Amino acid sequence: MKIDWARKLTSRKLWVAVAGFVAGLIVLNNGSQETADKISGAILSGAAVVGYIVGEGLTDAARKDGDDNDGV
Repeated sequence: MKIDWARKLTSRKLWVAVAGFVAGLIVLNNGSQETADKISGAILSGAAVVGYIVGEGLTDAARKDGDDNDGV
């Protein structure tokens, strides 16, 4: 059984769940809502970068395996 890590790491649902979990932990430990919001925002921004990098890597790998025509 092979795990598709690229698909998992680019899942928006995963990153929203992680951000919500972390925000909940911050508030639970008497942190401010403002701090929780900032950290959640940072997590989601990082997720966007991870998604972009993985997506570009998959695109480059597919281009290498197929023809080098970029549709131009």
